[in-house]
This record gives sequence, C-alpha cells and structure tokens, in this order.
Amino acid sequence: MTEALRRALLLIAALTIATAAQAATTLRIALLQRDDDERLEPRRVELAYPGHPGGPLDAAINVALKEMRFELDAAKLQVTLEVASARSADEVKTRLLSLERAGVAAVIVDLPAQWIASQAMVGKMPLLNAGAGDDALRGAACQAHLFHTLPSERMAVDALAQTLVARRWSRVLLLHGPRADDLARLAGVQAAVRRYGLKAVAVKAFKLSADPRERDLANPRLLTGGLDYDAVWVVDTDGEFARTLPYRTALPRPVVGDAGLTAQAWALHFERFGAPQLERRFGRQAQRAMTGPDWAAWIAAKAVLQAALETPASPTAESIRRALTRSDFTLDGFKGVRLSFRPWDRQLRQPLLMSDGQGVIEIAPAEGVLHAKNVLDTLGADAPESACKAK
Repeated sequence: MTEALRRALLLIAALTIATAAQAATTLRIALLQRDDDERLEPRRVELAYPGHPGGPLDAAINVALKEMRFELDAAKLQVTLEVASARSADEVKTRLLSLERAGVAAVIVDLPAQWIASQAMVGKMPLLNAGAGDDALRGAACQAHLFHTLPSERMAVDALAQTLVARRWSRVLLLHGPRADDLARLAGVQAAVRRYGLKAVAVKAFKLSADPRERDLANPRLLTGGLDYDAVWVVDTDGEFARTLPYRTALPRPVVGDAGLTAQAWALHFERFGAPQLERRFGRQAQRAMTGPDWAAWIAAKAVLQAALETPASPTAESIRRALTRSDFTLDGFKGVRLSFRPWDRQLRQPLLMSDGQGVIEIAPAEGVLHAKNVLDTLGADAPESACKAK
C-alpha cells in the first residue's frame, strides 16, 4: 500500500467517524444521591443488613449502560451520566433545577423520602426513585412524574404475609424498635396481618441501650418468652437488633421481617431467569454483591434508556415520561415476568424474592394468591385503595 493511499484511507475513516459523531444524539441522565450517606458508613456496609444499600448506585447504572450499548450505538444515541449529591431538601431543589437547565432528561434519585416528597415537582424531568420504600411517596405524597423502581414497604409486608399464610404460620409475635420509622412500618405490618387473616399474639418493643438498667429490653429470650407463636416478625429499620434475633428466640421458630426470611428486590443467590449473569456483570463493575437498591437503580436506568430508544433522534423528558406511563411499556428485570409501572401510583410491578441470606426460598406473590387483572398487584396498594391522586 502506498503512503498516499494509506493517508487517503485514514482521511476517509476520520471523516466517517466525524460524520457519525455529528449525527449522533446525546441523552443526558443523572443520579442524585445524598451527600455523606450514613447508610454507607463502612461498618454498616460490612455487616450487610438485609435490604440496605451496599454502595453508591452509579455502578448499577453503568452496568445498564454497558448492557444496552449495542442498541444505543445502532440508534446513534450517546448517553452521558452525571452524578450529583445534596445535603438537604433545599439543596435537592437547587440540584434538580441545575440538572434540568443542563439538559438532563431523567434523574434517578437515591434520597430520603421527605426530600423527594418536597421536591418531586421541581422541573419536568421524570424522577425514578431507587432508594426510598416509604408508602407515602406512592400514596398521598405521590407525584405525576415520580416513578418508583424500589419496592414499597407495603409490597414487602404483603409478600411476607402471603408467605406466612401459605405456610400456615398464622400466629405472629411482633417485635419493633423505638424509632419513628419503626413505628410507621409497624403500622404497615399490623395492617398486613389483619388483611391476610393472621393473628398478632403480642406486640413488644425492643431497645438497644448502653444503660445496664435497660439490658432486658434487647434480650431476645426475654422478649420472646412466655408466649406461643408460629413466627417472630421483627421491624428494625436500623438492622442492628434484628441481625441478632434468629436462633436466639425462646421457642424454635422462624424470624421474618428485617432478619431471617426477608422480602427483597434482589438477592445474591437468585439462580433463575439470567440472574447469575447479571450478578456477575455487576460484581465486575462494582467489586461487590448487588443489593436491592442496586437492582432498582439498574432497572431504572434500563427503563429510561428503553424509553429514549423509542424516539432516538430527539429523546426528551416528556417523551420518556410518556413512554414510562404507557400500559404496553414493559421491562425485563430478570425475575421471570415482564415488569411495568402501575398507572395509579407509578410503582414498578415486580415479584419479590423471599431470601434467608443463603438462597431464595420462593418468589412472591405466593402460589395460590389471585387477582382479577394482575397478580403482581397483590403486592402493594391496589388501584381501588390507592391514596395517590396524581395522574
């Protein structure tokens, strides 16, 4: 090959690349997370409380971007991810406005529920909640363009209640912590107990304390003694007491809730529907195991990218929001069924994995549970009972 021919070929290749780059459209998405997140304190992460995050969620989003690279390249759609953080609800508002002005089309959020509830209507970008399971965000505090990929608290307690009913463990001892969020979640558990015809034999509070006079309030044998029950349901948002409870109860009974058998968006040892392959891809990216919030961020990114690919030449915040709300818009979450967003509260329908930390015992909804339209709607607030008024 002559030098002149070689230079001509290089010039043609460069022009081809430049033309392709000019023809490509750029989609900007963002992850907005809390600054100095106490949930990611090293000791807490090492203990790996069930359902708690294992690290920042950008790793999961990047996995989704890599998985969809072929489709994105074919559609000439370039995607950039911006990671931003905030220290308060007021700062969330500032960050969202800044992201919208910069042309960001969708934001995945990992923020406290109170921050989300107060700022969700800022701008027109779809917000995808991957970090807060609070039912209020799907109820009275819902917003028209606030979507949820993390399961709600109601979905988790429904899954656990269905599992107890299926095993005929009908008598339940409820233990709960002293925090305000423990009490709010306890109310949800009690509602599920009534909804599924279970019986709460007693409700007892525990307290972790350095005061010797309060030592008995954290003693599993004392808290679970003197009663007859089929299972112990523990509500412990912090997670420290719950992790000490299995195998320490006065009676040899299973523990469910925030320890023992838990309802999760994702579980490390799930072995069906391509889950091990997803777990390995995430492990290579993040150098750790995938958690429920990671899965929620991954599926949120997939949802945004799939919606954007419907109009690759000009994906906008509004076109993505419209796609997400369509009844025929479905996603593959590696859980065996197609997933979609509920029209009444924007919650992603999905099975939950019932895990003891060593494996997946079963998948909820439990076998035999029925629904007039979609059995996945037996997990969480169904349309007739939803308090969400946003459309």
